[in-house]
Amino acid sequence: MLARTVTHALVGLDPRRVEVEAHLQRGVPAFAIVGLADRACQEAKERVRSGIASAELEWPVRRITVNLAPADVRKEGPGFDLPIALAVLAASRQLPPGALAGHAAVGELALDGRLRPVAGALVAAEGARRHGSRRLVCAAESGAEVALAGIEPVPVRHLVEAVQYFRGERDPPPPEPGGETVEPSPPDLAEVRGQERARRVLEIAAAGSHNLLLAGPPGIGKTMLARRLPGILPRLEDAAALEVTRIHSVAGLLPPRAGLLRTPPFRAPHHTASTAALVGGGSAPRPGEATLAHRGVLLLDELPEFPRPVLEALRQPLEDGAIAVARVGGRALFPARFQLIGTMNLCPCGGRGDPAAECRCTPLRLDRYRDRLSWALLDRFDLVVALPRPRAAELAAPPGEPSAEVRSRVVAARETLARGPLRVSSAAGDLLGRAVERLPLSARGRARVARVAGTIAALAAAEQIAPEHVAEALSYRSPSELSNP
Repeated sequence: MLARTVTHALVGLDPRRVEVEAHLQRGVPAFAIVGLADRACQEAKERVRSGIASAELEWPVRRITVNLAPADVRKEGPGFDLPIALAVLAASRQLPPGALAGHAAVGELALDGRLRPVAGALVAAEGARRHGSRRLVCAAESGAEVALAGIEPVPVRHLVEAVQYFRGERDPPPPEPGGETVEPSPPDLAEVRGQERARRVLEIAAAGSHNLLLAGPPGIGKTMLARRLPGILPRLEDAAALEVTRIHSVAGLLPPRAGLLRTPPFRAPHHTASTAALVGGGSAPRPGEATLAHRGVLLLDELPEFPRPVLEALRQPLEDGAIAVARVGGRALFPARFQLIGTMNLCPCGGRGDPAAECRCTPLRLDRYRDRLSWALLDRFDLVVALPRPRAAELAAPPGEPSAEVRSRVVAARETLARGPLRVSSAAGDLLGRAVERLPLSARGRARVARVAGTIAALAAAEQIAPEHVAEALSYRSPSELSNP
């Protein structure tokens, strides 16, 4: 007796169709799963057996072989529990012949037969729709997520409900509408006192999606400012929101019954993070922090404290907007178009640049600190600003402009930039040319200065890029304190 059902394995962010074949034959009762299944998938044998028994269904006293085809694709995780159980039930004729046709399934079985949601349900649903399935059987908590893929979900809470559905004894309830996931509001820019130059550069970074490095003494608000950048970013459009939701689904970070994620993601990994944690990896490639920050912000607080190989691994995604991870277990391409925000002191002791403190660093120690950041990485920051310590009067000042007002200007500037690059006036072009000759400005640096100048012009609602826009953009290049003499 043989039965088949369909599910999907995740390879990176891509779904791969997997045919689950259950074959029952006479012989010594046994249960085997073949087809390059990992340990979690092999453990499905015990969950499926207990789930079927708890649902008061008959466990076949046969030699059971489950094949997960194709055998050259690695299968990971507990999402194969439900399709394996359905295939075994169909092979033992406890489901009507042909009942599984046109359906795919994904979900983890509890020992009492309940269905639990699994990571990547949205991607599995996209694969099911792409490969011709009409419906996807899933846990009730995943119904709204599955519906985002444009396929009809069959949300069930228990294996018994799934069996009753395939027997035609009941219709499953419709999925609860997901709507938009309610996320915590980011901190407001109005809480920042002083630091007008920093507020200005934060607005420019938001309007043009520019990478930003904030430097200065400890305790002046660098991290506080960086954490307020998401609050002035526009909400995600449909296509970008679906990309972000898909990534967070695979990472298992979507809350139950989640809808589209409209808020740009914000990730702030600790400086002890490994290269694989930051850019993705593992025996079977998984997305890292850079991918989880796709269409949002990646904050690296205390940038020089990160290992240099970890930082150098960011150079590719900063240029290409994607990360190619190749491992023995497979190859995956992860999107990683994020804004990089870094913060750092100007020296190891933190006294440099602070009139109220004395720097105790020797020239050798200072050189070693600077060498933690390569020039190639620094050159990928569009905006590099050294911040002063705020004065007492600034700290006692009333609240500043709130994030909502700044966001309205950012949205208007982005709409201007979306219509095409602004024309560079001849005077502005001459100034930029002289800057290339006199400053240590690479070809990449020149292009980035031009982009920043365009953003400044868009914020000013100017019709073309003027010399004052280029001059301001040049003032945000690497301060002398960050460069080796």
